[in-house]
Amino acid sequence: MTSPENLKISVIVPVYNPGPFIDDLISSLLRQTMAADEFEAIFVDDGSTDGTGARLDEVAAEHANIQVIHIPNSGWPSRPRNIGIEKARGEYVQFADNDDWFGDEALHRLYAYAKENDADVVIGKMTGVNRGVPRELFRKNHPDATYANSPLIDSLTPHKMYRRSFLLEHNLRFPEGKRRLEDHVFVTAANFAAKRISVLSDYTCYYHVGRPDASNAGFQRFEPAGYFGNLCEALDIVDAHTEPGALRDKIHRRWLRVEIVGRLTGKRFLTAPEDWNTDFFREARKVATERFAPGVAAGLPAMQRATAALLVQDRLESVRELAAWDAGLKAQATAEAEGSPLRITATGELHTPAGPLTYVHTDAGVDAIRTPVADLDPALLDVTKRLKSARMDIVARRRGSAEECFLPVETVTERVELPDGGFRTVHRSVAVVTPDALNSGRNAGTWDL
Repeated sequence: MTSPENLKISVIVPVYNPGPFIDDLISSLLRQTMAADEFEAIFVDDGSTDGTGARLDEVAAEHANIQVIHIPNSGWPSRPRNIGIEKARGEYVQFADNDDWFGDEALHRLYAYAKENDADVVIGKMTGVNRGVPRELFRKNHPDATYANSPLIDSLTPHKMYRRSFLLEHNLRFPEGKRRLEDHVFVTAANFAAKRISVLSDYTCYYHVGRPDASNAGFQRFEPAGYFGNLCEALDIVDAHTEPGALRDKIHRRWLRVEIVGRLTGKRFLTAPEDWNTDFFREARKVATERFAPGVAAGLPAMQRATAALLVQDRLESVRELAAWDAGLKAQATAEAEGSPLRITATGELHTPAGPLTYVHTDAGVDAIRTPVADLDPALLDVTKRLKSARMDIVARRRGSAEECFLPVETVTERVELPDGGFRTVHRSVAVVTPDALNSGRNAGTWDL
């Protein structure tokens, strides 16, 4: 076992039947550029039955900075994480899931950034592998991120680094038991308690993996009443630390956008059993009407705003109709590259199955999206301001690793008038790529746009 004197970070990993998916995490920990005697990895095996416990014991026998704790199955990751907090000896603790992995320099960079900014919480850049992650939060470094000055609320997963004394001082632990959104409750409470939160965006620290068979716990169908009861626990924390108004609306909006509207627009909603959809819609409507002020939905993008309005109006069939149409929306883009340094010009627009997405200029003087849903207030689909500030990002992704970075772009939006009085929009973004500067100079390999 590693001596505690030099321990900077304790990596805490709840483990349950990951099979071969845990190998990438183990390998990434063994590749860390931080010296092995400066960090420890604590795997808390939650009663695995697939041989993972023995596999981890073998790894721990070979590496002094890796330890394994075996516990009876608790049914959810909260108890293993809490045990990890109690057993950790590092100055900071970093949470990871057993099917994700770290960038090779992650621990070294996270700790250095924490010390540079005297941060209680450090959020390292995440990249999604077969799943989405909050990209906008990682557009730039935020040494002192708050709910007011950054998209901090976009990241509610626990894969962050926390000063251990901070967790102990505020008695911050994960709610235990087989339940949902335990990470939302923990992260929200920690964010309000922290004196400083720093977001490290210039290096991909954490690769968040969606398994090919979609067997991650977060992808499974849930019981709606219990789910929204757990969601309201996080809302209670927000309400206890904020006053009614713009900031609370901004924070609440994340839950309306992702946990409610986002689940009323995807394939999972369209293909879910009828009875489950009815239950989900009922429970979601209850939260939307009882917990969210009007300003919450008002700040959503147009399509999400329309779905939220139909939810409040109790129009399940219209929500289904809009979701089916929205599912057919796709971005289509082409790109040309020339010169040295490389100048990339990308042109793109949104398409429906019937052709380009079109808009209409209403009698009220606003530009609105055209949809097939009848009796939908055009004001809900107002995109006037959004179109004026629209941009198309160009993202470079390293082939084979999923590491990615934004390229600086300039975007021009062209309005194409149509014979029926409507119009469509075509976006043209230009990026000049200096190879030595790509990804802050860490540019080896082949990059896809």
